[in-house]
Amino acid sequence: MSPEFIFDFGSPNAYLAWKVLPEIEARTGARFDPVPCLLGGIFKATGNQSPMTANANIPAKMAYDMLEMRRFVARHGLTKFQMNSHFPVNTLLLMRVATAAKRDGALAAVMAAAFAAMWEDGRKMDDPAVVADVLNRAGLPAAGLIAAAGEPQVKAALIAETERAVARGAFGIPTFFIGDEMWFGKDRLGQVEEALSRR
Repeated sequence: MSPEFIFDFGSPNAYLAWKVLPEIEARTGARFDPVPCLLGGIFKATGNQSPMTANANIPAKMAYDMLEMRRFVARHGLTKFQMNSHFPVNTLLLMRVATAAKRDGALAAVMAAAFAAMWEDGRKMDDPAVVADVLNRAGLPAAGLIAAAGEPQVKAALIAETERAVARGAFGIPTFFIGDEMWFGKDRLGQVEEALSRR
């Protein structure tokens, strides 16, 4: 049973979790199945909000969230991470590209390119020209992937995966599933690893 990693490129915490997943895979022998979902769709369906919106009037909570992020970055040596100056970024096109790439067996390469562009290089990843440039520089067929992102079946697949995640209890990203058991947030990765080790 493959553990699932529910992600959206627009979440910095999804990037941070993604960077740590190979360590967990090496220790447990598990292989995470990345599942592209639209974070905005999850928020809309559940009535949730981004932490920056929900905690805008709670300065101490905002400050603590940033402290926890810095601690996570330091613990795992994620020195390339930086907040994107364009944040928040509309990731609809990018998540459709990811959905098409998963269908075509290219998701790992797209994730590597897009996560780095978003959370290391600070690229404006809601600009189709920038997305194309990032994909081309990674040696990926940008024109084909962007064209595929517009296909009705790809759009429907992203909606279906987002709705499926919500139906299973997801309310934000990153979310992890092992079978029907769910964990939310990068700070639960230790618990995810413990569960995988038990299996």
